[in-house]
Amino acid sequence: MTTIRTPARIIPRAFPGIKPEEVQEIIVNSRITTYPPETVICRENELEYVFYMILEGDFEVTKVINNSEVRLLKSLTAGDFFGEMALIHNAPRAATVKSKTNVIMLELDKDGFNRVLKRSPSVAMAMVDEISNRLRQNDQMAIEDLRMRASELADAYQRLAEQDLVRREFLSNVAHELRTPLMVASGYLHAIQKGMVSDVQLNATIDTISRNVDQITTLANDLLFLQEIELVLPEFQPVDVIEVVNEVVNKYEEKAKERQVTIKIKGDRNVSKIRGDAQSLSRAVTALVDNAIKFSTPNGEVEIRFAEQGDRVRISVEDHGIGIAPEIRPRIFDSFFHLDRSGDQLYSGIGIGLSITRQVILQHQGMLDVESEAGKGSKFTMSLLKWR
Repeated sequence: MTTIRTPARIIPRAFPGIKPEEVQEIIVNSRITTYPPETVICRENELEYVFYMILEGDFEVTKVINNSEVRLLKSLTAGDFFGEMALIHNAPRAATVKSKTNVIMLELDKDGFNRVLKRSPSVAMAMVDEISNRLRQNDQMAIEDLRMRASELADAYQRLAEQDLVRREFLSNVAHELRTPLMVASGYLHAIQKGMVSDVQLNATIDTISRNVDQITTLANDLLFLQEIELVLPEFQPVDVIEVVNEVVNKYEEKAKERQVTIKIKGDRNVSKIRGDAQSLSRAVTALVDNAIKFSTPNGEVEIRFAEQGDRVRISVEDHGIGIAPEIRPRIFDSFFHLDRSGDQLYSGIGIGLSITRQVILQHQGMLDVESEAGKGSKFTMSLLKWR
């Protein structure tokens, strides 16, 4: 049951040391008002001239931080009071006060307060003392708020520095990833133009140029896809994930052989169709298979498994390669984050594959889990909704 306080008990708390007759004088010049829940009694940055004493009900006091975040400063209940600065100082409200329940208030406006002062000068002294105490409290709150803002600012500068480093690394990586296939394609084209390629070598040379141009196109398309995925919402259809995975595996068989890695599809191949977009899901699977091959050791094996669980189909891609170190695991889905070295082994890439996979799975209202241990390999599992 909500506590009810009488004005005669609350007023001496607001103005310590005043006489009983002065308490009555304040009551005579005040009014009692009721408000429903969710009523804004006073609003931050607005000029108002009313002092409030809570007889019944609960309030919350909030303040806008950094022009966006609404921060709860404190809660008020029967017996508390607020707004005394409005009686003597033409300054805007420092915070917003909103009722959380039905409330009953004793309200003293500036005109009523001035009438009290004419008859009871000692109230003015009590008010000065109370205002001084409140100012000291506000100073402490302001100092604490400045400390929090300084900490937030330092964190923001740190994030900006990290983002700038990521941006520069990304540009460097993109330039590196583009330079090699561009130089190869350009070199062979010049050779053809100058008649340095025989008829016997021509087909093989064109194939080499085509592969390198395809590599450039794939990189450009991946970058555009990552930028547009949140803007373009595909119309989901029933998708055969077995077919999607088989197409990706066929595409990567040659790369796997070059790295002496075997890709094996295991588990149930009769799983239900899922609700999704085949093209974007193909990109997600491609990124997982590409990573699994890249980070496998020679003569390693990449295993792809299917399973059904409730209303979802699970597709896992597992390798037994270098695994993921605990210190970088929280960042593996960040755009442009990539591992460029492990021991003496160097790895290419610009760090958008896993970011694309994550965005695709989120767009499909799915889940993406990772299990990994450094030196023993990694397992990524996509869980996608069945088509109904």
